[in-house]
Amino acid sequence: MNIIKFNKGLASIEALQQLFHAAEEDDCVLVQLQDGDIVMTEAESLRLRNLLESTDAPFIYMDYRQQETDGRCVEMPCIDYMLGSVRDDFDFGPLVAVSSSKLLSMPDIEVPFKHAAWYLLRLHMTWQFGLPFHIQETGYTYLPQNVSEGSQFDYVDPRNAAVQKEMELALTSYLKAIGAWLDASKLKRFPLQPQRDGEATASVVIPVYNREKTIRDAIRSALSQETDFKFNVLVVDNHSTDGTTEAIDEIRDERLVHIIPQETTLKIGGCWNRAVSDPRCGLWVVQLDSDDIYSGPDTLARIVNAFQQQGCAAVVGSYQLTDFDLNPLPPGIIDHREWTAENGMNNALRINGLGAPRAFSRELLRANPLPNTSYGEDYAAMLRITRQYPLGRIYEPLYNCRRWAGNSDAALSREKINRNNLYKDRIRTLEILARQKNYDSEVF
Repeated sequence: MNIIKFNKGLASIEALQQLFHAAEEDDCVLVQLQDGDIVMTEAESLRLRNLLESTDAPFIYMDYRQQETDGRCVEMPCIDYMLGSVRDDFDFGPLVAVSSSKLLSMPDIEVPFKHAAWYLLRLHMTWQFGLPFHIQETGYTYLPQNVSEGSQFDYVDPRNAAVQKEMELALTSYLKAIGAWLDASKLKRFPLQPQRDGEATASVVIPVYNREKTIRDAIRSALSQETDFKFNVLVVDNHSTDGTTEAIDEIRDERLVHIIPQETTLKIGGCWNRAVSDPRCGLWVVQLDSDDIYSGPDTLARIVNAFQQQGCAAVVGSYQLTDFDLNPLPPGIIDHREWTAENGMNNALRINGLGAPRAFSRELLRANPLPNTSYGEDYAAMLRITRQYPLGRIYEPLYNCRRWAGNSDAALSREKINRNNLYKDRIRTLEILARQKNYDSEVF
């Protein structure tokens, strides 16, 4: 079988032309998506071909084994592809097998892409012929080369701007093709909410579990905000056992509300719901993680001003990545400038997050509770909100996001990465279905 390399730097229209030429000579073409060597036995190669012929999928992919530098082989499971698997970094593994007959039935693709040709092709193949099929078998051995650490923030690195623009164009064309694209001109301006006498204008919400080392910094950062409106800090202490509860009680301030839920089943999203439902919660609710701090005393004021000025139901700021001692870490400021008022609510389906700090209308969250999860709960809320209302943006850094060994997203196993990605792909699937259901309706 022919192998066409689409590994980094080769996902160009020229590579597509090679792929179509190979398809004319063989009924199955292998596409290599990562640098390195693929080792397959004759039986494995025949098995892959037979599986592709057995399905009606445009292409298939398999779990694999990866050979480490010490000679060990590690099993590398992949996850199933679904309607919402539209992020540009979906992990098929280093190899997919493409049906030549399906490929040659595709309309001509003439977009002069240098980086997003494979992404565009696989999106439009799924539109034309259905989803690819994941074979949960270990199908080959992969020997990686030129392995680099990479970063979950590569897509916001200014050096990758041209790549990201192409990816956005590819996704936009796909969403329009499947009837899931949102027209920004049809989003509704969110009305200003009436405020009762004595009610807080804003609440900082801090869910926490066993963060005795950092919770004092987070609370003091929130309490140090300088505003001309009333605000409070709602700390939802999810039954901590390490001294966090006592650390919260050390801080004496009438604006601090220490909530210990009766339930023992809450995750981060559930803690947010508990805070939002509290009668002391203000009109606007603003996120602060228990191991992070605001970058200055004006963060809360700037967010509330954005709500009032931009007619939005949610606001996202920008943040500085730092170590525990607040020394900057690369790539530095994460401002998510890939979000634009015209296409951001569509482009959001391509990436895994929208930035921080995040803030929401209290009433909107009461009507649309967050999922009771500890991963992706805020992303799910943002997708739902931006389906209907504009998102307010602040591109200057308002927040210091501290990276340290105690972070919940530090050194994740492949199993947990797969579980997280699978969940967000399901969230995207639900969102795409909702957008298709209401496509061209007055809601949008």
